[in-house]
Amino acid sequence: MKLLTWNALLALFVVSCCFSCGQKGNDPQGDRLLAKVYNKELRLSSLEGMFPEGTARDDSVLIINAFVQRWIRETLLLSEAERSLPKDMNVDKLVRDYRASLVKNNYEQVLVEQLLDSTVTQEELKAFYERNKEQYQLETSILRCFFIKLPRKAPNQDSLNRWWAVVNDRTLPPMERYCKKYAVGFNLREGTWTRIDDIASQLPSGTLTMENIRSRREFTLSDDDYKYYFRLIELKNSREIAPLGFIEEQARKYILHQRKIKLLEQKREDLYQLALRKKDIQFFTD
Repeated sequence: MKLLTWNALLALFVVSCCFSCGQKGNDPQGDRLLAKVYNKELRLSSLEGMFPEGTARDDSVLIINAFVQRWIRETLLLSEAERSLPKDMNVDKLVRDYRASLVKNNYEQVLVEQLLDSTVTQEELKAFYERNKEQYQLETSILRCFFIKLPRKAPNQDSLNRWWAVVNDRTLPPMERYCKKYAVGFNLREGTWTRIDDIASQLPSGTLTMENIRSRREFTLSDDDYKYYFRLIELKNSREIAPLGFIEEQARKYILHQRKIKLLEQKREDLYQLALRKKDIQFFTD
């Protein structure tokens, strides 16, 4: 199948259209008129850039024809929508307002990327938590735990069992390396808070529930496919105050959002004061 560049495709399509339709729709620049709906026109130049280099000729002609059909339908819908507009709707004002909003939002984004300090310290997080922790009651029980879900035929399980018997700073690194290599699911981060349901979903049904978790603080069990290791470190029940570690990411986003608002408000004020000094603002109110 022959491959074409855009210029070759343009020439081919213009020629083919001329043979099929005579000279109707051509102009001196060879920008073929492909379709017209009421007073709106679609010309071949509108399709430039749609075709990567090396597009097959047959595929390109199919793409053009499909585009024309889609354009006709969209244009008919737009024309009908324009006729149905309420007479008191100021579309030009809506467009101006929308454009202004886009320009302003883009500039604010640039300012934030250039000027916003995105570092949130632990001291800031702790201060935020102490001021707002009463707002963060748990909707469900959460826990900190060690957990491993291991294929039953995984190698070197004797080593894992020795490490699991005494989990500490010395045994955690080799245990984590082992789990990254063989486990299908694990949590060995002591400070990580997790919903009970998230752990229970990785265990055989009914193994761990809200009702039995206090009596199942530590266990190892197997089924036909996997071996499971679980050790509870700490439990928080629903309606208790969420620990900082559980809401830390949420708190960080809130702090950054407030910082962003303050940055943009300060920029508005700086621009206002500068314009006043330069006498670029005139007031015409009493």
